[in-house]
Parts: sequence; C-alpha cells; structure tokens
Amino acid sequence: MPKLKSHRGAAKRFKLTASGKVKRNRANKSHIMTGKPAKRTRRLRTATLVDKTNESAIKRMLPYG
Repeated sequence: MPKLKSHRGAAKRFKLTASGKVKRNRANKSHIMTGKPAKRTRRLRTATLVDKTNESAIKRMLPYG
C-alpha cells in the first residue's frame, strides 16, 4: 500500500501531543497589534488545544502525526 500524504496546510498549523490531542496556535496575532491590550497579546502567544468537534477531521489530515 502506498504512503499517505499529509495535508500540508494542516501540517503547518497543527501538532499532535504525546497523548494524541491536537495543539494549535491562536488567531488574531498577525497585524494591528498596537490596538490590542498587552494582556491579550500575551494570551495569544500561548498555544491551546483544538476543540474535540474538529479533532477527528484534523487527525485524518495528519496520518503520520
């Protein structure tokens, strides 16, 4: 059976943790940062987990994750 290809867009955005959960970065941190409070920009730095409703779809896109 041939190798499966990863969805390259998903591979650049998501990582799988050791326990099998999907980690993602937060949105809204690319530009217009001066109008956002420092508290918000600090919170946007930290990664978070993907919601369980989207987890299975993302895992299908990352077969060897």
